[in-house]
Amino acid sequence: MLTRRNFIKAGAGAGAALGLGSIMSSTAAAQELKLKTSTGPLMPTLGEIEKGASLPTNAMTSSKHYRPKYRMGLGGLAAGNGFNTISSDEEILQMLNTAWDSGIRHYDTSPFYGLSLSERRYGDLLRNKERDEYVLSSKVGRLLTASSKPLENSWHWADHSPFHYRYDYTASGTRRSIEDSLQRIGVSSLDIVYIHDLSPQNSDMGDDWVHYFDQAAKGAIPELAKMRDEGIIKGWGFGINTPHAAYKALEISDPDIFLLALQYSILDHDEALEKTFQLLDKRDMSVVVGAPLNGGFLAGRNRFNYSSKIPNAMSQKFDAINTVAMKHGIDMKTAALQFAEAPDTVSAIIPGARTMEQVTANIKAMKVKIPSEFWSELKSKNLIAQNAPVPS
Repeated sequence: MLTRRNFIKAGAGAGAALGLGSIMSSTAAAQELKLKTSTGPLMPTLGEIEKGASLPTNAMTSSKHYRPKYRMGLGGLAAGNGFNTISSDEEILQMLNTAWDSGIRHYDTSPFYGLSLSERRYGDLLRNKERDEYVLSSKVGRLLTASSKPLENSWHWADHSPFHYRYDYTASGTRRSIEDSLQRIGVSSLDIVYIHDLSPQNSDMGDDWVHYFDQAAKGAIPELAKMRDEGIIKGWGFGINTPHAAYKALEISDPDIFLLALQYSILDHDEALEKTFQLLDKRDMSVVVGAPLNGGFLAGRNRFNYSSKIPNAMSQKFDAINTVAMKHGIDMKTAALQFAEAPDTVSAIIPGARTMEQVTANIKAMKVKIPSEFWSELKSKNLIAQNAPVPS
């Protein structure tokens, strides 16, 4: 049996040839998964690619709330040297070019990712593209200032840009943050702007997140609503790791879209289904799912979300779902990405990538035909919620 421990061991050595070659049969792939030891970051993508498959898009609707056209996007954390891993400018540009050439047209970034590094690297690709050919989102809430001294406690940005940051959710701070982002990326506009990291989980804030929310309620929220009404942006919302700010925002404002990271995955989705999604559905608002692979955990990384501490319950659930996946000839990453994209409430998923191999594997995973029996077995074994939407 391929357990979580063996999966990680195999994942550390499964190379590009394993992950990016032709989609293998389940039997051959399972053998390769256990035997391959060449260097590389990927697990293999298993299963048959559906004939004529393309990346999913959203149909045009009459909703007053903006939904991005492209349901498969790219998260920008890795482009900012997230998880204390250094990637060169050349490596990230190669990854971005591969994403573009493979059909990705939805890009999310933030001033916080690498303290401007992610935005500047995104600009290396996007500033040369026609602006109406892609969807671009960034975030507000932190203003960057140049400094000759390294930032202490710089979260997990390796070799980040020489900036410090301060929180600013005021109207003027919001305008400045957007202008700074446009200059760093080298583009004329943003489609979506998210108010970033208003959460009790934010270690900078803790219980003080409510104070910052009150600042946003008087500043960033009405300012972004005004910018939407003026046509400067198409939509706004919150980019958050816990739903608290979303609940409060619905009481006082009319956002369009929420980037919910760490809140909807094949391993952890109960609160989203039972509460968050239902509240948003009533208002015809949508969700962009961030971290659909739980920070790489579901692709074989030895971390869960943003921590090296992996909960035992998550490891056990991984093993149980992965056993069913192998039985049906697919891999965990493919199941996880398609699960996260399935709900109607979800308008996009934005898995991150650091290398061209990773982004190519994610794209292939979205084109695999998963047997309906796989999802039925997961529900029969209570491994996913009974009311969880699954791919048709």
